[in-house]
Amino acid sequence: MTPQPNPEAGAAVKAADRDHVFHSWSAQELIDPLAVAGAEGSHFWDYDGRRYLDFSSGLVYTNIGYQHPKVVAAIQEQAAKMTTFAPAFAIEARSEAARLIAERTPGDLDKIFFTNGGADAVEHAIRMARLHTGRPKVLSAYRSYHGGTQQAVNLTGDPRRWASDSGTAGVARFWAPYLYRSRFYAETEEQECARALEHLETTIAFEGPSTVAAIILETIPGTAGIMVPPPGYLAGVREICDKHGIVFVLDEVMAGFGRTGEWFAADLFDVTPDLLTFAKGVNSGYVPLGGVAISGAIAETFGKRPYPGGLTYSGHPLACAAAVATINVMAEEGVVENAARLGASVLGPELRALAERHPSVGEVRGTGMFWALELVRDRETREPLVPYNAAGEANAPMAAFAAAAKGGGLWPFVNMNRTHVVPPCNISEAELKEGLAVLDTALSVADEYTV
Repeated sequence: MTPQPNPEAGAAVKAADRDHVFHSWSAQELIDPLAVAGAEGSHFWDYDGRRYLDFSSGLVYTNIGYQHPKVVAAIQEQAAKMTTFAPAFAIEARSEAARLIAERTPGDLDKIFFTNGGADAVEHAIRMARLHTGRPKVLSAYRSYHGGTQQAVNLTGDPRRWASDSGTAGVARFWAPYLYRSRFYAETEEQECARALEHLETTIAFEGPSTVAAIILETIPGTAGIMVPPPGYLAGVREICDKHGIVFVLDEVMAGFGRTGEWFAADLFDVTPDLLTFAKGVNSGYVPLGGVAISGAIAETFGKRPYPGGLTYSGHPLACAAAVATINVMAEEGVVENAARLGASVLGPELRALAERHPSVGEVRGTGMFWALELVRDRETREPLVPYNAAGEANAPMAAFAAAAKGGGLWPFVNMNRTHVVPPCNISEAELKEGLAVLDTALSVADEYTV
């Protein structure tokens, strides 16, 4: 689709937004949202006709890009047939979505509880774990994000938790592995893995194993920095959970449905959790949908005992129809395979080549269509390009980098001192290289702030 400039319409959209929309995670008077006129595939455009290649996939959820015609048609067809129906009934779209998801989840995660998104999926997974074990406490990692609702944000290990931290949510935290900024003075992946597992065991020992209902981890942390865990770590956590009767929860809200080059990131590590949360890529965000995939043992807990939880829109027919179409499109068009192939043959090698050219790049890490560049002032000391949780003038280097990317027609995903490279999983090789060329130029701006 060719963008048709219409600045007057854009001004009206912007004015209504500024008058009435209250934006998340923002100081309302300090933001300037871009008015978007349309989107298609890996691109979107504004009302002035400027096109952007989206290296953020929305909020890392448009895994099949924008406006995929088969998914749009499925939503239209479902709307004509049945726009909505209460969750207590068996509905074709809901049943089929659950079946297709269960076919792809690891192990015996064959029961699907539908939610409206990722945060409430986490809320319900933790509720299930507590009821299943009869224990109150949950362990989560620093450098993590699990959602903005009350329990989910208390599980979160980044600054977005601070304002809402109740201190009484039954959460204890630990350090997960992150070799580049190791908390364990490790020099190799093997050391980082072993010491992180020992640290977790010690944390459990001092918290009291009989009080811990669940350990929740993002399989590969997303907004915290796309830190791929070292070989053996997740398997080690699985063993620790089994040893102490703790429920192992993997949060795949961001990493799931092809993002890592596998249907689920757990498949990269040959690990099966007891509960797996999902959202985002399940239907590319076309209609809000999330859920919990549940193991046989936990499902059995609620076989004759009512599960005390639900949502009015659980398994909404429009959302489920979008999920069915999305999963079928991904299978038919080889979207997961495309993410794996281009991640290995183009994105990984090209990002590492950028790191060789740019002193601002301290580390490159990722897999599939799920990568991060850690930007630094000094490669030797690994000082971040901006301080932790920087804002205002302190964040100027990252703001300048982002502005350069946008000026070149690339929409980046920027968080703290990192830029994440997370384009749609069905992006073409030509589009990927186009975006990388702009990223190359933008990193030259970041280089100006290095020592």
